Amino acid sequence: MTHEILRDIEKGNKASLMKRRIITYYIHNVNSTITDLTKELDLSVPTVTKIIDEMCASGYLNIYGKLETNGGRHPNLYGLNPAGGYFVGVEVKRESVNIGVINFNGELVDKRMDIPYRCENTYEALDRLCELINEHIASSGIEPRSVLNVHISLSGRVNSVTGYSYSYFNLSEQPLTEVLSKKLGLRVSVDNDTRAMAYGEYLRGIVGSEKNVLFINLSWGLGLGIIINGKIFTGKSGFAGEFGHTPVLDNQLICRCGKKGCLETEVSGSALIRILKERILSGESSIVSEMVNGNLDNLVLNDVVKAVNNEDTLCIDIVESIGYKLGKQLASLINIFNPELVIIGGTLSLIADYIIEPVKTSIRKHSLNMINNDSVITISKLKNQAGIVGACMLARSRVFEI
Repeated sequence: MTHEILRDIEKGNKASLMKRRIITYYIHNVNSTITDLTKELDLSVPTVTKIIDEMCASGYLNIYGKLETNGGRHPNLYGLNPAGGYFVGVEVKRESVNIGVINFNGELVDKRMDIPYRCENTYEALDRLCELINEHIASSGIEPRSVLNVHISLSGRVNSVTGYSYSYFNLSEQPLTEVLSKKLGLRVSVDNDTRAMAYGEYLRGIVGSEKNVLFINLSWGLGLGIIINGKIFTGKSGFAGEFGHTPVLDNQLICRCGKKGCLETEVSGSALIRILKERILSGESSIVSEMVNGNLDNLVLNDVVKAVNNEDTLCIDIVESIGYKLGKQLASLINIFNPELVIIGGTLSLIADYIIEPVKTSIRKHSLNMINNDSVITISKLKNQAGIVGACMLARSRVFEI
């Protein structure tokens, strides 16, 4: 069944395009009658009925009872068959991997978080990633042939259209999607991790009717996901959103991108860890020292999150400073984009009020009141699951959205 779906898509003829449009329609509308579809597709009832019958027979669609009407025949309600296919989302982080699976309806049916993994730009790391994906599919009980797409989210510069990643796994002249597809034996797509988080939040998180949204990924680095008129904005080469590499500082610190003065050198998880170590070594105290048995090289962001939530004053002070600096730069983005919603996500969003309040204070001070009054500043609803939910949803949209 799965092979038939993919073959239909790859044919690119009128019939396959129509089936793809119908599936996309049901992704957004859950269920409907044939009459509704004829209006959407601008086709005759007999033509749509024939296509729907074929799609039901192939396992794409199910009949979900009948629509209650005032007299006359009750038409059938059609919708996606949850078992029609599965989509795998993979969020690659600095020291772990999250893997999830959604069914044809977009329901999360399986996930595993924080699988130990070291993300490095090596063949060994790439092979290990493929092993973890295959192991997860096998353990989920889903037949590999029923997986329609695997979407992998990576930090850094990723061109989702060409399939190239330029920050990680740029080990071949071939697109990363082709390399991974050969290794996994499955269809593969890739994108930037922050865009995946923004997409997950947009479809399954805090976003309601808003169509213009900025998503801030405040984790080890600093990323920006931009949604304009309900669509993810990627820029010409897929690199839009490199917020952390805005050259706004005069601190002479060399960023991981190789340049100086990047916002990320003072507003990010990596900056937080660096500043925290410096202040502890200069004589200030923090409970994180006990948490890592005095070995500050073992500090990770989750340690800081725990310390802040346990009211560690040094960590709180640094977090509030980072929040204020972030808010000052967000004020510029709000003046430029005039968004309805600004979402703070990523690992440091787990600190909640300690990060969001200084952000709001700084935005009020540095942005235009007439503009910032239109923007709601909030914390991610999905929190640490935004990335995996978004990766799964992107896995499906890369196949069926048109």
